[in-house]
Amino acid sequence: MRVLLIGATGMLGTEIKRILDPEHDVITASRKGSDVAVDLSDKASIVAMYDKVGKVGAVVSVGGAAKFAPLDALGDDDYAFSITNKLMGQVNLVRCAIGHVNEGGSVTLTSGTLAQQPMVGSAAVSIVNAGVEGFVRAAALELQGKLRVNVVSPGWVAETLASMGKDASQGIAAADVATVYKRAVDESMTGQTLLAAKT
Repeated sequence: MRVLLIGATGMLGTEIKRILDPEHDVITASRKGSDVAVDLSDKASIVAMYDKVGKVGAVVSVGGAAKFAPLDALGDDDYAFSITNKLMGQVNLVRCAIGHVNEGGSVTLTSGTLAQQPMVGSAAVSIVNAGVEGFVRAAALELQGKLRVNVVSPGWVAETLASMGKDASQGIAAADVATVYKRAVDESMTGQTLLAAKT
């Protein structure tokens, strides 16, 4: 199957590509350094990406950014950036997928643990992650029989924690998180928030 992987150059994207490659033809997309360029904050860029790539059987998104900062430090622009990028960017991946993803194919988005377990500084990120999960539940109902839509909530990735100087043992290895995305591509669920867990 042809799988379009957005955010392919990041840590999770690299692991997802590695685990999908043996069984699927993975086309990579990111701002730069991939098979095709895309800017998730720009709907026209998403449309152009789909037009360039042609028909695919699945789309996986691990792209998108949101601002992490204390509540009193977040300005209107920070919220707008977060919503435009990680939330509406992924919403538009689904909206624009019709006609570009094979009927019965899938789009898998990414949220994060801060939707359910917020922390100081996560106000904008928590809005975005919870919004992605709510959108997936609703979109799956309307796209039943046409397109499967799911979201992965990766939790804290061990490698990310290590890069932040935190205890990596409290996280989940990127390779283990990647297997959850593979399930979303290969299995038949829709409208689900899939949680990564330690193995």
